[in-house]
Amino acid sequence: MAILRRHHLGLLAAAVVAGGLIYWLAAGHRGAVAPEPPAAVAVATALVTRGDVPVAISELGAAQSWQAVTIRAQVSGRLQQVAVQEGSDVRAGELIALIDPAPYQAVLLQAQGTLRRDQAQLSIAKLDLDRYGQLTAQNLISRQQIDAQRALVEQLSGTVLSDEGAVDAAQVNLGYCRISAPVTGRVGVRLLDAGNLVSATDTGGIITINQLAPIAVTFSVPQADFQRLSEASDAFRHTLSVQATSQDTDALIATGVLVVADNHVDAASGTIALKARFENTDRRLWPGQFVNVRVLLRVIPAAITIPLAAVNRGPTQSFAYVIGADHTAAMRPITIESVQGRTAIIRSGLQSGERVVVDGQMSLKPGMPVIVSDATARAPAAP
Repeated sequence: MAILRRHHLGLLAAAVVAGGLIYWLAAGHRGAVAPEPPAAVAVATALVTRGDVPVAISELGAAQSWQAVTIRAQVSGRLQQVAVQEGSDVRAGELIALIDPAPYQAVLLQAQGTLRRDQAQLSIAKLDLDRYGQLTAQNLISRQQIDAQRALVEQLSGTVLSDEGAVDAAQVNLGYCRISAPVTGRVGVRLLDAGNLVSATDTGGIITINQLAPIAVTFSVPQADFQRLSEASDAFRHTLSVQATSQDTDALIATGVLVVADNHVDAASGTIALKARFENTDRRLWPGQFVNVRVLLRVIPAAITIPLAAVNRGPTQSFAYVIGADHTAAMRPITIESVQGRTAIIRSGLQSGERVVVDGQMSLKPGMPVIVSDATARAPAAP
């Protein structure tokens, strides 16, 4: 019995020793394994730059001719000639169209004949008045006769004055038969062909002329931006530079100046209409064309800028991921002064020459290694 008890105790001790050995080996194995480093994240970056940054207001605008004229008839008649070609350029005073002048020449001739007849009658009446005056001095005729003759002279003078007005009116109507260009510009598509009857009551017109150089671009700004414009221009006593850029590529088309601010705020939209003038000598702007309009307010000198894509919004403050010399990402709090287009102007938090992440931030954490592709590294976008 004692031998059996000693046998069980020996087995128990061996089991305890074996369990301790297994635990020691497992603990030692775990201590020898090093943790795996985090995988590097591929990111696109941009340099933090310092330079002069223009502060501007951007809106959508539409080009329109500086002067637009629809040529309409001012007298009725047959359209005898359209003297200009569609799409051609004309100068002020150049013949545009001709209405058959024959009826109006006849009316003028008739008015001139009536005027001459009445002028002759007036001349005879004046001579008779002079003779009556001499006879009255000799008491050969009554006072009533000379008064009647004097009244006849006045009556005929009024008739002659009316005739002169009729002649002038006939000359004006005859002049309306010849239609000249009131402005220098480009002719549009012809609305009526020669041979048609036209009238002063027609609303369609014969042809249009648009002045292209200079040309205007109209746009509207919210009343809050209007206050900024007013301050920058000293209540519009000074002109502000305006850029027109392409809606497709944002490439610069032309540069002009702000010349007109409307005299009221549109109560329905809370906006104010503005007009800019562009010389447009190269005719890159065309009436009806939509463009992006940028009004320059001021220039911030030596500003620190980054692409807006590099700015991340935290719960309390904005931040950017900065790539260090060891190719790891560090989260840097930043203060933004303003945003111009796709560029953020930084007041504090970054220095010129540092590199910030513009793509891939969602996969980053502070201290993570990064892989920067040269193909994706880029400078801050222009405002």
